[in-house]
Amino acid sequence: MLFLGIEIGGTKLQLVAGTGGGEIVDRRRFQVDAAAGGLGIRNQIASVLPELIARHHPAGIGVGFGGPVDWRTGLIRCSHQVTGWHEFPLGEWLRAESQLPVRIDNDANVATLGEALHGAGRGSDPVFWINMGSGVGGGLVVGGEIYHGAVPGECEIGHVRLDKSGTVVEERCSGWAVDRRIREVAELHPHDPLGRRVAGMDGGESKHLAAALDEGDPMAQAILSELADNLGFALSHVVQLLHPEVIVVGGGLALVGEPLRAAVAEALSRYVMEAFRPGPRVVLAGLREDSVPVGALALAAGPARG
Repeated sequence: MLFLGIEIGGTKLQLVAGTGGGEIVDRRRFQVDAAAGGLGIRNQIASVLPELIARHHPAGIGVGFGGPVDWRTGLIRCSHQVTGWHEFPLGEWLRAESQLPVRIDNDANVATLGEALHGAGRGSDPVFWINMGSGVGGGLVVGGEIYHGAVPGECEIGHVRLDKSGTVVEERCSGWAVDRRIREVAELHPHDPLGRRVAGMDGGESKHLAAALDEGDPMAQAILSELADNLGFALSHVVQLLHPEVIVVGGGLALVGEPLRAAVAEALSRYVMEAFRPGPRVVLAGLREDSVPVGALALAAGPARG
């Protein structure tokens, strides 16, 4: 039996066909035109949905949406990146377009489900996910199911405060925050490996962090240590309150790889209370860029939601 999974983000739209076990057999991928808004994304979905349904005869559709969602109804509260989604009934719209059952959830929740069932968190329980991309999101899966707090609450790790002044995790640990920090350091050290790599850039600098680390750049190491320290501190609150067996790190910044994973694990062990040390395992996302699509397939295939 096949299902459709849809990932709706601020820069990327993916539609996949696959099994509830996480195997993707077909894919359509689009770049999101933010200027076209939510209507533009819906037009992109509508342009390929009939073909995918005719080809694969799916039993249902699962969606991971990049923003606050009423998961019970499929109503989109808003998108923080693309206009045209405010209070939009995406569940109703997709059901009308497809004549299929539709389940919708926040993309971080859906990614957590994918990693818990078919990725790096498989065999562990509970599983906590932190996504480090254009923003910072989180999710929790307990007993193979997404944990939802009282509406509209979710695991918004990106909005956890790092200090009493109001600085939140997203302001220090998101992709754009690390890009900004790299630009600041590059201005002071333009001839270091990282400075040379990002000269003239105004966005996306963090994609060069891994290469600069490989070259032994002390400035790159300092940025990594600062990032990991903030993440470890934030995640210590997750451990104290929720006690996940594993923390999965995903998103664009996770492509830094093992240096980031090891640094976050070390920082976390310093901040959790002594009785919980060294803390849960910290692992990199096993599904990489497919965490949301695979989770969306699992969402579509899962039991009815109350």
